[in-house]
Amino acid sequence: MENYQKQMKLLAEKLTQMILTLLKISEDEKGWISSSELCEAVQLNFYPCCPEPNRAMGLAPHTDTSLLTILHQSQTNGLQIFKEGAGWVSVDPHPNTLVVHTGDILHILSNSRFRCALHRVMVNSARQRYSVAYFYGPPLDYVLSPLLLLTPFPRFRSLSIKEYIGIKAKNLGEALSLISTIQN
Repeated sequence: MENYQKQMKLLAEKLTQMILTLLKISEDEKGWISSSELCEAVQLNFYPCCPEPNRAMGLAPHTDTSLLTILHQSQTNGLQIFKEGAGWVSVDPHPNTLVVHTGDILHILSNSRFRCALHRVMVNSARQRYSVAYFYGPPLDYVLSPLLLLTPFPRFRSLSIKEYIGIKAKNLGEALSLISTIQN
């Protein structure tokens, strides 16, 4: 498991470097990527067979708090992503592939340019499902501030990763709207 986490961290660092370069973030501002204080975690998930899958949910709809989530899933369907205009779309597993979700932190940092992936897991009546999720993000004390690339107006207020995690823990799906600078 330790080696798996190490390899996922290397992949997450490469992906983050590419994304932050695309967002035109300076090398100085990317310094946290090599920090020893990164927020990272590995989560093992098990979804047993369910005789009535239409009456149960493996994992309720949510977005991940992390900057990126790298997911390895077994060969059993269940992961679904919500796509505007199409509804819930299945993310079918393929051998030797990983699924990368963008999370709330990247959504905030990119000023909504990279949208966080609303997803859920459905249970299966015939097969159990396993997945391994690797969550990656800046250190807890990192101050998250929207980049003003396409517009001079930040969509979210600045706050630390730790503060955002606290808001999300108390408010779940409402966390982004609570730090939004745009009034409805």
